[in-house]
Amino acid sequence: MTLQQLKYVVKVAETGNMTEAAEKLFISQPSLTNAIKSLESEMNVTIFNRTNKGVTISSEGALFLSYARQVLEQAELLTSRFLDTAERKPHFSVSCQHYSFAVNAFVDVIHEFDAYSYDFTLRETQTHEIITDISQLVSEIGILYLSSKNEEVIRKLLRQYELHFEELFTARPHVFISSSHPLADKKKLTLEELADYPYLSFEQGEYNSFYFSEEILSTLDRRKNIKVRDRATLFNLVIGLNGYTVSSGVISRELNGENIIAKPLMVDEYMKIGTIRLKTQPLSQYGQAYMAALKKHISQS
Repeated sequence: MTLQQLKYVVKVAETGNMTEAAEKLFISQPSLTNAIKSLESEMNVTIFNRTNKGVTISSEGALFLSYARQVLEQAELLTSRFLDTAERKPHFSVSCQHYSFAVNAFVDVIHEFDAYSYDFTLRETQTHEIITDISQLVSEIGILYLSSKNEEVIRKLLRQYELHFEELFTARPHVFISSSHPLADKKKLTLEELADYPYLSFEQGEYNSFYFSEEILSTLDRRKNIKVRDRATLFNLVIGLNGYTVSSGVISRELNGENIIAKPLMVDEYMKIGTIRLKTQPLSQYGQAYMAALKKHISQS
């Protein structure tokens, strides 16, 4: 087993495709395939399952990769410390639903581990893709919510991919509306009061069922529906159309400005918001710092 082989398997895990990984590693695809097969044979482990669409990480491969990443991280530390080369380049990735506290925590981690160079990724993406990202080690930490409507299905998926859910907090549903909205002066809102206004939600692609909806109460029939892909568009439409969306109520004035406010929604439901990660993968120093930053920002909200 060599460090080069470990770098190969990590790159294949990141891309999910042998050909793409070979291109990024500047080697031929047969050479990459042979190197990984040799490593699997030597270590008596099947790291990847091969399919017509590419490769997926096996359950024992996920455990192997968690150790491989730690070995490579320690090797980079040794190189940086004793060979006096360029500073070590940190790598860290998060996949999450559209929560401002997730962004604020990400900023904190970058400040804490600021370096000459780094490679950090924050993916605000679709719910099913978050689960896939964590299971395939594209990201170390994911953030999503559970409710009475989706919890059974989501937890089943988490068990299937051997993922651990850690609750951060439980919130009652709120609506985000413009500070100039006709209902902005009300302390609490009902669905009946919102019926005449456009409902905004995040599009979920091919997994666009209510189980994967980012907004709670997505099964309700609404007359005016608008789906978007990013947070900025959603908030622009909230302001421009007097629309609304349903979320946790945790909002960042720094990120979202003074024009967006949160109002409690009078419904009997909950949002259990938490992180997901591989059960077999210990948190890196960046992951530990991110978890601490998440809890700090949530407590301040």
